[in-house]
Amino acid sequence: MSAETEICQTIQTYFDCMFEASAEKTHQAFHPAAKITGYMSGALAEMSVSEFADLVAKVSPSPKDAGVIARLEVVSLDISGETAVARVRDDYMGLTFLDTLSFVHVDDRWQIYNKLFHVEGKAAA
Repeated sequence: MSAETEICQTIQTYFDCMFEASAEKTHQAFHPAAKITGYMSGALAEMSVSEFADLVAKVSPSPKDAGVIARLEVVSLDISGETAVARVRDDYMGLTFLDTLSFVHVDDRWQIYNKLFHVEGKAAA
């Protein structure tokens, strides 16, 4: 399987963790030392993977169970050896996010090492 295919699978797992409100999938997608960082309501938000997983798991019902239409777009993907950077646009909790995801290839799999997020505005749907 190509690196691009494996990274896209990790991106899908990342999206699914939010869409399904799954802490387990959050931990599958992210390296344990990863940070999730960005601005919410003008304030800098910084989370560990465990904090992000807890936040994701608290959403009830999950967007999937609530019948929200899934939106995930891989805007770009750049692979350099054992590292990669992807920009993805997704809708979550009524907002459209542009996420910059950095990846490392560790233990024979691609994991998100850092997530920088930017809120573009309210989701269209």
